[in-house]
Amino acid sequence: MQEHHLSVSRTARYFTLGESSRAVGEVWFACHGYGQLAARFLEKLRVLDDGTRYLVAPEGLSRFYLSEHPTERRVGASWMTREDRLAEIEDYVRYLDAVYADVCGVLDRAQVTVHALGFSQGVATVSRWAAMGKAKIDRLILWGGEFPPDLDLTLGTVVTRLSAARLTLVYGRADEFITPKIVGTIVTRLRQYDIPYTELPFDGGHELNESVLRQLGASTSPSAFSS
Repeated sequence: MQEHHLSVSRTARYFTLGESSRAVGEVWFACHGYGQLAARFLEKLRVLDDGTRYLVAPEGLSRFYLSEHPTERRVGASWMTREDRLAEIEDYVRYLDAVYADVCGVLDRAQVTVHALGFSQGVATVSRWAAMGKAKIDRLILWGGEFPPDLDLTLGTVVTRLSAARLTLVYGRADEFITPKIVGTIVTRLRQYDIPYTELPFDGGHELNESVLRQLGASTSPSAFSS
């Protein structure tokens, strides 16, 4: 038995909040967690929609039924699984680059700052995108997820790109998935390679927090992101 790969064209979707206009000063790309859908996830970020931001939520390329219950077959999406994972990573990095090009192609990129927020499974997604993609990310927010342990930080280009993206680690102190041990491991790796970051813990669990979102939205100057 031999395994083969080929590239195919397929239709992907993303959702937006706000108006793509000259009034926009910030573009936020928000990647949802495992089993979520982009539209529902974007609703949780509506607090950031103040007329100066254009919020963009791409949807993971793999959808599936969350339940086989005949009367409640809810659907979710995933960015990848461990099956054929390297190909899936390449696919979603190219996909996010395409969304970026589609969105920023109608804006003056020099006049806006680009923020990439990943939640849960989306943390590894935006981390790899910022490190490996073509898009220029000005600010990287990793919320309630694990920085990918297999991302090769010995590559100078990867470290350079991550260092240029002001990186913030957001996590709930009661998050059962992102424990203090996991946070410690992430911090150790970032320090080892001199990647600047800041931590923003909050009282809560594995969830988006409205007051923290407001705080992130208010903290847009570079001086707010020194480690």
